[in-house]
Amino acid sequence: MESVRISITAALSRSRLLVAATVLAAACVQLAPAAVSAAPDPSPVRGSAFMGMGVAAHDGRDGLPLGTRATQTEGVDVASYQGNVSWSTLWTSGVRWAYAKATEGTYYRNPYFSQQYAGSYNQGMIHGAYHFATPDTTGGATQADYFVDHGGKWSQDDKTLPGALDIEWNPYGDSCYGKSPSAMVTWIRNFLDRYKARTGRSAVIYTATTWWSQCTGNYGGFAANPLWIARYASTAGTLPAGWTKYTMWQYTSSGPTVGDHDRFNGSADKLRALAHG
Repeated sequence: MESVRISITAALSRSRLLVAATVLAAACVQLAPAAVSAAPDPSPVRGSAFMGMGVAAHDGRDGLPLGTRATQTEGVDVASYQGNVSWSTLWTSGVRWAYAKATEGTYYRNPYFSQQYAGSYNQGMIHGAYHFATPDTTGGATQADYFVDHGGKWSQDDKTLPGALDIEWNPYGDSCYGKSPSAMVTWIRNFLDRYKARTGRSAVIYTATTWWSQCTGNYGGFAANPLWIARYASTAGTLPAGWTKYTMWQYTSSGPTVGDHDRFNGSADKLRALAHG
């Protein structure tokens, strides 16, 4: 009788384990669709764009610059996704200038702009502001006004660089914002003309050669504006038409403290001269 009881008990135990396993499997099947549906939407939200957002995807990465820091001055560029920045850490590492995203289109202002723009200045850096262009939403002059009115002003204090126009791949749709090369050139010109009329300075143009070639037809008529080239490689590579040298170079998006690191093509004295105007 004792052996019978043991067999019955073992059978019941196996039965309970099978039932538990079946219930657990059913629960996993029910939970799986919910987990998939809860995954974040990969599409970027308007306002979330930043300098170099499409550079790695379109141009790739090919090393880091070598042996140029002696004649160049280290900088960074920041946007809202980087939040409050440790400017003292960057200063200690040798960073001497910074640009902060101020605006995008005519619908977005960086909520961290004050900490980023004023913070770099208070740390002793030469600072500037940039505007992420969306040529498919409003005109160039309208966006220049929005930029100047919300952080893009210039002052001759020897520590403020001219504003920068970030014109690159559209993160929200068609790479060229649905514009023909001639229409894109007109949009850029309208922005630059209005910015200069409002501030007295020629805005810096941030772009990548591949985007410029594709979306402006490699237009060469803006060489009077300082060029900020984007290329994650050991050299800045071929420049857009019209420019024989770059003023700034965004060379990586994976640098220390904040990812986007840049080099001004000259000494700190030349950087101050650009700020002076």
